[in-house]
Amino acid sequence: MLIDGHNDLAWAMRQLHNYDFDAVDLSQYSAAFHTDLARLRTGGVTGQFWSVYAPSTLTGSQAAVVTVEQIMFVRAFIEKFPNDLAFAICADDVIKAQQTGRIASLIGVEGGHCIDESLTILEMLYALGARYMTLTHNHNTSWADSATDERKLGGLNSFGKQVVQTMNRLGMLVDLSHVSSEVMIDALSITTAPAIFSHSSARALVDVPRNVPDDVLALLAKNNGICMVAFVSDFVSQEFAQWSRAKDKKDPGVSPIVTVEHVADHIEHIREVAGIDHVGIGADFDGAPDMPVGLNDVSTYPLLMDTLTNRGWSLPELEQLRSGNILRVLREAEEVAAKK
Repeated sequence: MLIDGHNDLAWAMRQLHNYDFDAVDLSQYSAAFHTDLARLRTGGVTGQFWSVYAPSTLTGSQAAVVTVEQIMFVRAFIEKFPNDLAFAICADDVIKAQQTGRIASLIGVEGGHCIDESLTILEMLYALGARYMTLTHNHNTSWADSATDERKLGGLNSFGKQVVQTMNRLGMLVDLSHVSSEVMIDALSITTAPAIFSHSSARALVDVPRNVPDDVLALLAKNNGICMVAFVSDFVSQEFAQWSRAKDKKDPGVSPIVTVEHVADHIEHIREVAGIDHVGIGADFDGAPDMPVGLNDVSTYPLLMDTLTNRGWSLPELEQLRSGNILRVLREAEEVAAKK
């Protein structure tokens, strides 16, 4: 089994084809996307969290509408290809999908601005099938600071803490990708269920705000959560991140080459700091333009597995990375919710 924590196909379909299934055959290769059913099969993907995203520049009510539109697109996608995809809302659903040869399709909301400061909207998104929510995107909300915006709150305010508590009650995973380090620490101190980073890498290797510092990785281990490593070149290569920041200059130079080895370095660093139980994969395909050489679409996960095998990873360790850890996190969140 291989379960990926973050894929932005829904937003890419909105941008390129306004969700029109007649405009592109998602069962077959399309150069415009990183993702289609044929390549998911080639990549060995058995479970996918489909990201439903609205830009954080939208107002809360606008973002809520766009988010629901994307949830309905994902559900329509699943219904259109019932022999390939299965709607999943819990760990047991993921196992059942795998047993019937289908790709378990879970939904993750990207950006807490989409709840428009309403716990009712949060509950509605859960009812529609969302099983994680990223607390912020690229901009602050009124209740949480983003990693890539000016600090306003220094963490979570009282409503932000209510959001985390409500997610615990529902069984919705708290996703800390995109949030500030202070929000990471606040959320990990409040949540009673394991938290996730759906698509982030290690800040000790690449010093960008979207990555996770070692002290937070240590807290994540105590929380029993998981950091799902993103493949994005800006997150996994310090040289590429520096080049990317200089692209607006007249002569930034030649783009540094980023490879599968960079991604493997982040996976191994997180294993070293947090432990083998707390690392997974959240590539961010169709959500970022620059990916490492050889990891250019959803068919390429076997290259990463081979690279880790050559570094001495055992089959049980690879199974934890690929699916075991995130399935455990899902089950533990479900158990916490059942006790609320």
